[in-house]
Amino acid sequence: MKRKIRWGVLATGGIAASFTQDLLGMPDDAEVVAVASRTLEGAKGFAERFGIPRAYGSWAELAADGDVDVVYVATPHTAHRAAAGLCLEAGKPVLCEKPFTLNAREAQELVGLARERGVFLMEAMWTYCSPVVRRLVEVVADGAIGEVRTVHADFGLVGPDDPGHRLRDPAAGGGALLDLGVYPVAFAQLLLGEPDRVQADALLSPEGVDLNTGMLLGWASGATALLSCSIVADTPLTASVSGTAGRIEFPRGFFSPEGFTLFRDGRDPEEFRVEGRRDSMQHEAAEVIRCLRAGETESPLVPLDGTLAVMRTLDAVRDRVGVHYPGE
Repeated sequence: MKRKIRWGVLATGGIAASFTQDLLGMPDDAEVVAVASRTLEGAKGFAERFGIPRAYGSWAELAADGDVDVVYVATPHTAHRAAAGLCLEAGKPVLCEKPFTLNAREAQELVGLARERGVFLMEAMWTYCSPVVRRLVEVVADGAIGEVRTVHADFGLVGPDDPGHRLRDPAAGGGALLDLGVYPVAFAQLLLGEPDRVQADALLSPEGVDLNTGMLLGWASGATALLSCSIVADTPLTASVSGTAGRIEFPRGFFSPEGFTLFRDGRDPEEFRVEGRRDSMQHEAAEVIRCLRAGETESPLVPLDGTLAVMRTLDAVRDRVGVHYPGE
């Protein structure tokens, strides 16, 4: 049997807790051996909660831990560049939460560092690792709907009114686009690649972050994607892919789907379903574990070039709507 992959968790917020809980559900393949926070007290509390043997009050201590095989970076995205970069500099493989970084420049810096050092790096884009989405890619590649012509996807919720909340704070990389819009953009680019044209419009907050954003992406092939994200409206959270010979529809929660429906002229609708938890982070963890055991420094499911392309699109959208963060 191959030994377990030993994880270190960097940060102690809600997403870190969810990921750690899912790792604990993979006892044959993974164990969590260390956690780090900006304060030792916070790290110790997290470690006690999940039975993690070592707690550190600094990121550098985790990066230097020789018993850690890979680090999951779950800080706010404004800190991804610094946290992931510190681990990569120490030779530690990294799984970094989405959005990968604040902007494409920071993303390119991390990817360049990982490739220079020959160290594994992957964005935690769980949608790409979903068995349902992987099946979608196969169905589309097999020509089931012909040539893809349009993609529709949205992600919106009613967010906080407090201007001091991170979602409304420019210094925290706030707004709908980076937290939620990354999903529909990544979904469209999974199928069509990086767009040739980007158009966008948005409602901005008094603080200068996007509250409600619409995007129209275009490709030289003639394909288009109509996407939206919001932190002021509860949108359907659905997605569809239409082609010259049919279409595919995802129900609410397309970013962690339980299935999809294929529609083709002259045929009954076909349902595609995969058993198991739709919202599990175990799929992305399993891909990291597979890559590490195989000696791969990049994942074919979540390629770094694809992550960079998504970040460039997000930058282009922000440029079109006038959202700029401090220090950019």
